[in-house]
Amino acid sequence: MSVKGAGRLLLGGPANNLFSKTLTVIAAATLLSCSSHDSVKTAKTQAAPATQVAVGNEPPRRLRLMTATQMQNTMAYVFGSGITVPSSFATVTRNDGLIGVGTSFAGVTSSQIETYQKTASTVDALIMSERYRNFLMPCTPKDEKAADDACARTYLGTVGKLFYRRPLEPERLDEYVKDANEAAGRLKNFYTGLGTVLEGMLISPRVLLVSERAEPDPKHPGHERLDAYSLASRLSFFLWNAAPDAPLLAAAESGELQTPKGYAKTVDRMLASPRLEAGMRAFFDDMFQLDDFNNLAKDGQIYPAFTGTAVQDAREQTLRTTVDHLLVKNMDYRDLFTSRDTFISPSLAAIYKLPTNPGWVEYEFPKDSPRVGLQTEIGFLAAHAHPGRSSPTLRGKAMREILLCQPVPRPPANVDFSALENPDPNIKTQRARVALHLKNPVCAGCHKIMDPTGLALENFDGAGQYRTTEKGEAIDASGVLDGHSFQDVNGLAVALHDHPAVPACLVKRVYAYAVGTPSGSVDPAIMENLDKQFVTGGYRMRALLRSVVMDPTFTMVTEQKQPVPAAKTASATAPLSAAGTH
Repeated sequence: MSVKGAGRLLLGGPANNLFSKTLTVIAAATLLSCSSHDSVKTAKTQAAPATQVAVGNEPPRRLRLMTATQMQNTMAYVFGSGITVPSSFATVTRNDGLIGVGTSFAGVTSSQIETYQKTASTVDALIMSERYRNFLMPCTPKDEKAADDACARTYLGTVGKLFYRRPLEPERLDEYVKDANEAAGRLKNFYTGLGTVLEGMLISPRVLLVSERAEPDPKHPGHERLDAYSLASRLSFFLWNAAPDAPLLAAAESGELQTPKGYAKTVDRMLASPRLEAGMRAFFDDMFQLDDFNNLAKDGQIYPAFTGTAVQDAREQTLRTTVDHLLVKNMDYRDLFTSRDTFISPSLAAIYKLPTNPGWVEYEFPKDSPRVGLQTEIGFLAAHAHPGRSSPTLRGKAMREILLCQPVPRPPANVDFSALENPDPNIKTQRARVALHLKNPVCAGCHKIMDPTGLALENFDGAGQYRTTEKGEAIDASGVLDGHSFQDVNGLAVALHDHPAVPACLVKRVYAYAVGTPSGSVDPAIMENLDKQFVTGGYRMRALLRSVVMDPTFTMVTEQKQPVPAAKTASATAPLSAAGTH
């Protein structure tokens, strides 16, 4: 019998018991509090020192669904990079432009729980296989064919603390050890018995759901703050996109994390860690909505160079460029939209019409090149276009919503698109085609703020390839952005760089991502304070991250005030907007 099979066939074993209970627990999670006391009192506004942001509108405690990438990063830390999560987790809807906020409002269905269970079973089989267990286990059982209480306790206590993001309660650890011993006795295999418990642990709601617990805030009487372990998780999932590491949990356990000096020391360690790159890749992948590449496809007859590899590389190019600019070189965020520095892969070189080199190479476009800023990279241009042609409207909309945080209303359901879908054959350019929008009063209002900006990118076709004409007509790439007129894509780059909404949008997204709360519900005074610090700090990303986590409201929480619907059945989708779960 294989290890994986044994875990599922062990009737009454911990993996099956927990799997059968998980739906009910998650469905009821919105009704439970994870506070150390029975309920969370609504914070009352009180005067704060003039040097601090006034408290009273701090973010609510959240219950968030862990993403597949967060689980992968956690696995890599706990078990090593050779252990990966073999499946995708539940798809999450964006909230306030971010999946990172949407995870606080996501739902979990029975089919998704089955996906988690299959993932846990596969990981369990890998960890307990002879290939990995010899160097992943901190101890060796006296007899591989029998239970070993001491070794099981050592292993489960160590791994459990990392996955549960806090030490296991003694009674819970005792239960896990008992289950492992009983399974080992039945199956005559120590590792198989231990694996059944590990599998159950990985599908535990306390692992899959990142809950936040609160405690009275001694610095602000009448208010509450995250307890030390919840604060460690909020920091780690924000900065590293993974569960806390051992030193961070140790700082929480010792109380050091809740002291000003200890907290600052921890923050500086995390910002200096190479793991910050993984955290910021996750954030910008979210903010720039690069997950859209999962479903991106182009007409192969029209764009033969835009292959499946090019799709993956276009996403990677944006992330490499962004991380290199902001973290490695520590440059001004606004310069992302005027910089000509990037990275090129062989598949992208074919689209950019550049010499091919093996692997990824750094590249700087010449000063007279039309490639300037992230908005002229293949990723942005191809993602915001149609399968067979460009789209000034989609690109203009993306710049508004993604880069400026200015939502554009959806078109009315009864809008007639026939003039655009089957235009006059004498209309050859996209500029002339989208001008039809302005003839319809219902459409004109929104298209006035999208099309003039997107038209500046019309020198790039639907796959992001450069061109000077469209159907024999010279392309006019002039445009305007909120009163700033320009003649070409270089002018657009300057307009984006100088637009005050660009850095303000980043601050808004970073804070919302950090606390898992829509920015619209955040006290404007908080955002104003962070905006000022970002400007003063020279628009540097590391400085912004530090400002966010050092802001008093990052550690403070209040009760979730919105109504929480009760789950009707275990198979129903359970919203994750409550305080937490036990």
